[in-house]
Amino acid sequence: MDLRLDLVRHYRWLRHYGLNDSHSGNLSVRCGAHYWITPTGACADTLESDDLVRCALDAPPAEGASLDAALHRQVYRHNPQAQAVMHSHGPYSTAMTLNGGDFLPADFEGQYYFRRIPVLDIPYAEYLERAPAAVAETLAEYPVAVVRGHGVYVCAANLNLAYKWTCSFESSARLAWLAGQLKDQ
Repeated sequence: MDLRLDLVRHYRWLRHYGLNDSHSGNLSVRCGAHYWITPTGACADTLESDDLVRCALDAPPAEGASLDAALHRQVYRHNPQAQAVMHSHGPYSTAMTLNGGDFLPADFEGQYYFRRIPVLDIPYAEYLERAPAAVAETLAEYPVAVVRGHGVYVCAANLNLAYKWTCSFESSARLAWLAGQLKDQ
């Protein structure tokens, strides 16, 4: 399958299954010495493969690329095995990490995939400056990281694996929230 079509399909799935709203998150896929990324302000409902922005790994992001394009570039540069980067805003994974502590999955599947999910505390006013290096360094060691109050970042060998880990984390966070509700009864 064409990598660009696959990227659009996964971006739409994030919206369809409630892991992003209509215009949030971003995805990229590496293709040799460049990467394809969603444009800034992309709408998952209407995005087409021709809308994707091609960026070089050895140059600043191209005009029109996602606001997170510099972050994606840094992830690829820190992690040569990474072929896909996915950023989502799952409601449970974001909410369950608002306290800033690392997320420790309690369920079997979550523990099977992640020993822990680091949560980075980056002030919103400093996000664009600090997030690229901080997220890239963390994703060089862990497959998933969260920027507290902002969302989930995943890097993987392909889009499907990034999507799997995104969904698995969201499921673990949802189960943790449900378990917390039971404790409160």
